[in-house]
Amino acid sequence: MSRPTIGRLDTTVRVLQMNLCNSGRADCYSGGRAARRAVALIHEHQPDMVSLNEVCRDDLPVLEQAMSATVPVTAVASAFTSAKDRQTHAPVRCQNGQEFGDGVLVVVSPPVVGSHSYSGVYPVQDPHDSEERVWVCIDLATRFSACTTHTTSVDATIALNQCRYLLSSALPVISRRNGARPIVLGADLNLAARGSPGPQSCLPNGYQRTDDGGLQSVVVSPGIGVRTHSVIDMQGTTDHPGLLVDLVLPRP
Repeated sequence: MSRPTIGRLDTTVRVLQMNLCNSGRADCYSGGRAARRAVALIHEHQPDMVSLNEVCRDDLPVLEQAMSATVPVTAVASAFTSAKDRQTHAPVRCQNGQEFGDGVLVVVSPPVVGSHSYSGVYPVQDPHDSEERVWVCIDLATRFSACTTHTTSVDATIALNQCRYLLSSALPVISRRNGARPIVLGADLNLAARGSPGPQSCLPNGYQRTDDGGLQSVVVSPGIGVRTHSVIDMQGTTDHPGLLVDLVLPRP
């Protein structure tokens, strides 16, 4: 599957959301096979944005190289933030010693003239969760803000509150600061698609979302259209499928 053509007047963006379970500490860890599967999917589907949860810091350069290989004349911007240890507030570590957390990568093509990254720790945390949960974004000048998060897996009500904080407080501040650009969030929200509370409950007015039928969603701010979405088999390399979504951004 080739990437939708993105030119000066084209506003299509392909998003690939994945939870790779790559810490080495969880039962769903597959010895690094999830990252290799992610590389293969990037080559196959050529996404413009990749949002990642449960990854190690050094997974990002590998996936960045895969994205660059599909569009060698452009650059790829990336950002990573580590989950925090509840007791020490230090970064959570993968079994290999690298920082563990969430990342986002975006193809930077003309007429984008720059990018900035933003991240934060949620002010509301689950006292029974060993991790303090975080979020991270890349704002692409003249285009959109690409974000990801992995909310708590212990208490769905707290996961809902974290999602609401992100979409109603943190991200609007970034958007206003950067000229009210559109927002695209690929995330493992730990809110079941048909559950109660579900991910729809955390969306501000005008926002849309699509999901993998489980816990992952792609959420977009008003004005962005969802063209297509598909759920991708990760072939047993992680406990989540991939979620591939084609979006249409509002014209500047």
